[in-house]
Amino acid sequence: MRGIMRFEFAAASRIIFGAGTIGEVASISAEMGRRACVVTGRTAVRAELLLEQLNGHGVECVTFNVVAEPTTISAKAAVELARRNKCDLVLSIGGGSVLDTGKVVAAMLANSGELQDYLEVVGAGKRLARDCAPHIAIPTTAGTGAEVTRNAVLSVREHKVKVSMRSPLMLPRLAVVDPELTCSMPASVTASTGLDALTQLIEVYVSNKANPLTDGICRQGLIRAGRSLRRAYEDGADRPAREDMALASLFGGLGLANAKLGAVHGFAGPLGGMFSAAHGVICARLLPFVMEANVRALLSREPDSPALVRYGEAAQLLTGKSAAKASDGVEWIQELCVALKVPALSEFGLTKEHFPTAVAKSQKSSSMKGNPIELTDDELLEILSQAND
Repeated sequence: MRGIMRFEFAAASRIIFGAGTIGEVASISAEMGRRACVVTGRTAVRAELLLEQLNGHGVECVTFNVVAEPTTISAKAAVELARRNKCDLVLSIGGGSVLDTGKVVAAMLANSGELQDYLEVVGAGKRLARDCAPHIAIPTTAGTGAEVTRNAVLSVREHKVKVSMRSPLMLPRLAVVDPELTCSMPASVTASTGLDALTQLIEVYVSNKANPLTDGICRQGLIRAGRSLRRAYEDGADRPAREDMALASLFGGLGLANAKLGAVHGFAGPLGGMFSAAHGVICARLLPFVMEANVRALLSREPDSPALVRYGEAAQLLTGKSAAKASDGVEWIQELCVALKVPALSEFGLTKEHFPTAVAKSQKSSSMKGNPIELTDDELLEILSQAND
């Protein structure tokens, strides 16, 4: 019997889950700070009640709107706002872009220097020296699980890449996951974010860095996403389905923070920097083709790999059928993507001429190192070709 490898597990200092739990945030905030930078989405409408409650508890607020996927430019603007107003607390309420921006602000409030000092790839990649300012992360989508991850992904427009600011110190002080906040998501956003959560669960489960704790979390997430993603897409008011997907997203975030992902995310970072396409949409389109390529490569080159067993288990968890095989899981994902109307990558401007660059960049990605088998350039080119059609 193979021994259990050494592993660690990190998460937000505290996680509160449940319907209506956003009502607890203001009183907790008042114990952490007196002047808050509240990071929201395109408008602050969804945060209006929270802002009123914060004021009622003596917490002064300034707000910053994240209008698209975060860039180094928008993140710097948020940091400057928070520093100028001498904020000692950060709250982020929104999707993954909002939560990632909040993590950057919390980090830079407590650490000297400029954002560029701490960025990977395009910056100096320095380590954070001090604990981040208190940060409360409140997701309003069910996808990235960013409320419990230790990095923030930013686009660098001048280089056409996405890079991370990464540190265990960036884990939020508190994550509040209230499924009711996700009920207003339109169907298209439900699809892209939900498929992102599903991708993370599958990739972590078959990752070469999976561990017993992430295994249990991912199994529960796969069961819940399998039975509820399509239901949430078809009926946004289906509260049990929304609760399942909020948990699936949370579990995916906990998983990726403590293991590695795979080829889907290995591609998603470079492609997201090259084209204006939502991260979740890119992941959703790539997922079935990466799964198919991985299973085929494993059968051919590493037939005794435990990842093959994992793919079969994932298929059983998703379909609810005890006899399901890895190929059944691939087929189930393909059918789900059709039902959720996932567009081809060509709709965002990807052409065959871009393939070699995308493959070269993806091979250097940290996520690619977690893939259960090393895929060749030809295999990666085939995945892009399938996802582009």
